[in-house]
Amino acid sequence: MNNLNRLMSRIESLLFIIGEDGLTIQQLSIITETKEEEIAEAIQQMMEHYEKHEERGIVIKELAGTFQLISKPEHADLIQKLVENPPAQSLSQASLEVLAIVAYKQPITRVEIDDLRGVKSERALHTLNARGLVHEVGRAEGTGRAILYGTTKEFLNYFGMKNINELPELPEEGAADLDEQPDLFMSKFQEAFQEPQTD
Repeated sequence: MNNLNRLMSRIESLLFIIGEDGLTIQQLSIITETKEEEIAEAIQQMMEHYEKHEERGIVIKELAGTFQLISKPEHADLIQKLVENPPAQSLSQASLEVLAIVAYKQPITRVEIDDLRGVKSERALHTLNARGLVHEVGRAEGTGRAILYGTTKEFLNYFGMKNINELPELPEEGAADLDEQPDLFMSKFQEAFQEPQTD
């Protein structure tokens, strides 16, 4: 693999992992320790490659200097079908943790979720959004106007509840120390929903 192909491979991996946030040429340059000119050349070649080859299902999109990997527009109907009818599968531990936080702390931003969990939550949020369990409910005040997340009607259906008030109460110590003891919070949430999850 020559240097350009190796660089393109690395960029593709980074754009895939970062998701909808995307990365700028400067960010890619810093992460890969490569000159910005070389990054720009690699991205240009990647964009041309994706567009030219019909067998590829993704393209690189530039928005305000930020580059993202996205699915090809012609596959929109297929992707919509998947989103509306996702394969039956249980939620991952990470997704369940994020869902628990959103359920009890909504409306909440992704940064607040990340702070509570101590790890990035973007992929879990994306999964939950695709499953229709959480959605955007507004924007936070202040700089950046971060997206606020909340649960959906599908969330209620998933767990067999009529409304959000039917969420099981956390023990007082769990509710009071939610920010300091996330593990306790998660365990109580999982215990409360153990039966619906296994149905």
